[in-house]
Amino acid sequence: MINKKTAAALALLAMSGAAFTLSQTAAAQTVITQPQPSGVLSLSAQASAQVPQDVVNITLFYEQEAADPSSLTATLNQRAEAALREAKGVDGVTAKSGSFTVYPSTDRDGKISAWRGRTEVVLESHDFAAASKLAGKMSSSMQVGSVGFSLSPESQRAAEQKLVTQAIDSFRKQAQTAAQGFGYSNFTIREVNVGHSGVQPRPVMMMQSRAMSADAKMAAPIAMEAGTTTVTVDVSGSVQMGR
Repeated sequence: MINKKTAAALALLAMSGAAFTLSQTAAAQTVITQPQPSGVLSLSAQASAQVPQDVVNITLFYEQEAADPSSLTATLNQRAEAALREAKGVDGVTAKSGSFTVYPSTDRDGKISAWRGRTEVVLESHDFAAASKLAGKMSSSMQVGSVGFSLSPESQRAAEQKLVTQAIDSFRKQAQTAAQGFGYSNFTIREVNVGHSGVQPRPVMMMQSRAMSADAKMAAPIAMEAGTTTVTVDVSGSVQMGR
């Protein structure tokens, strides 16, 4: 049997535990029911600009057919290597190898009758005139496949730096207007995020693609005109409005 002292101690321990549990519950309820801050407004602003594309990419190609893939590959390699050597002598224009494919051509019975292949060389430059002149010259040995334009990383960063100031100014004006509209006299920025929405190209492609005779010495420069790219900067966040 439990004596009186033991019973009293157990009763005291039970009361302490109940009080501790009650205290924990009250604390938890206090955290959950804590009122949220009032007068907080979420906003977003954006600034965009049309930036002229300043890089041109010209793809030239050569196609050939042969009886076997080995001799065809050798011919395609020789043509591409010659084109790359010619391009390396032009200042302001870089040249690199593009796609290279060799595939069989079959007859009605499904048998291989010949092999066809294609090799590409890609010219890239900030100097449109130099690239156009070189591509026209090289069209005596390779045909012009496509002309594309893009915005260089340097130009994109420069445009974004200017747009950040505009986007932030727009964000602050929106905050001030909203605060006054809700009857507040001022605001404090609680958090803000500045991000880039990327670029959206607006390609404009003008080109002439034509086969040249083997004895052609010089072709006219390719007619081309670059377009623009949309650069966008976003600013979003929240402000605390005050009296």
